[in-house]
Amino acid sequence: MIRVLLADDQALVRGGFRMILEAQADLEVCGEAADGRQAVALARETGPDVVLMDVRMPVMDGIEATRRLLDGAGPDPPHVLILTTFDLDEYVYEAMKAGASGFLLKDVDPADLAHAVRVVAGGDALLAPAITRRLIERFVRRPLPGASRPEGLDELTERELEVLRLIARGLSNAEIAGQLFLTAATVKTHVSRILQKLDLRDRVQAVALAYETGLIEPA
Repeated sequence: MIRVLLADDQALVRGGFRMILEAQADLEVCGEAADGRQAVALARETGPDVVLMDVRMPVMDGIEATRRLLDGAGPDPPHVLILTTFDLDEYVYEAMKAGASGFLLKDVDPADLAHAVRVVAGGDALLAPAITRRLIERFVRRPLPGASRPEGLDELTERELEVLRLIARGLSNAEIAGQLFLTAATVKTHVSRILQKLDLRDRVQAVALAYETGLIEPA
């Protein structure tokens, strides 16, 4: 059973999400929060697998709540799925930097919402089709000439750097395997080693790092 915490300042929205999710046999809503501060407190109390986090909330917004929830979290932190009505560049990138595993618009279809929860609960990253890579690339701050690179980046092999660039382009493990003529298991191993060497939580943070360090240039 996947346990989900709902964080949105509108009770009607929370009620709608609860109905959608609890109609699924494998999903369970373990709590509701009306602002970011409540979301952080409830998440630490109830230990959800996934937090559906609105961006604009009183007291504390969803981005800051995500930072506080995941910064210094234990070995098994929840996955955060950001939900918003605002299809704006800065929310995408700031949510990624804060550690969110996914980003969806609130007009998502019920079936797609349930699917998104399952995807991020399984440890994968997810971006709404409407949130294209161009938006992320356009907002990323370009590194200054001679800017320092994380030490772990120099420890990556040429193959691992190649895989990291493809991750940053939005390719799944299966797509990377097809492009590099590798097995899916081999790609998964490369991804695990990349995250370990760079001390990253997941592939979403790997995408942010790849653009911030100039490892990949905007298309």
